[in-house]
Amino acid sequence: MWLKRLRARLDDAITYGTKTEALSIAREGLRQAKERKLLGEIEYFKGQLEIIKGRFVTAIEHFDAAIEYNPKDGASYNDRALCMVELGIIDEAFSYFDKGIKVESDYATIYHNKGWLLNNIGRYSEAIKYFRKALELEPGRAVTYDNLADALGNLGDYRASYQAYQKVLRLLKPGECLDIRKQIAKQMELLTSLDNGKIA
Repeated sequence: MWLKRLRARLDDAITYGTKTEALSIAREGLRQAKERKLLGEIEYFKGQLEIIKGRFVTAIEHFDAAIEYNPKDGASYNDRALCMVELGIIDEAFSYFDKGIKVESDYATIYHNKGWLLNNIGRYSEAIKYFRKALELEPGRAVTYDNLADALGNLGDYRASYQAYQKVLRLLKPGECLDIRKQIAKQMELLTSLDNGKIA
């Protein structure tokens, strides 16, 4: 259970926090994994540290080692795929997302990240399916609603996009993520104008 909580904290820090915060959590994970002699987790957190530092090739080596120790760790497949995206290896990244989904089908983050990649390469309808699956597994994922809103907007469904952004604002903790709140407010204004003021 400690591992799941720590991984969730790290994911939040990477998404909404700072690099310093993410590094601190990854180091804590590595320390705890070493104390418990969990070889797969040691490699996983070493990989996280490399990602945060922008060293994606080295990160992939650690995630491959983590997968060797624990072939059912969807997070290692997921993060390996994200490193591949950073390196421009898009098609093969999809295969790693799919491998992760196969071994850990209840891991919401991997569906979210596959949807994120699909959205970024213009496959909006497919992206929406993966975002919805992530939200089915984890309904309180603000970041997934944020990406869902973007994909819906890309498809011209301005009203649904606006509603997804509203959900993000409700899920974010009050007083936190002020920059993200401002960006979302601008997006909502744009959607209102694109829909001729009918939204709201």
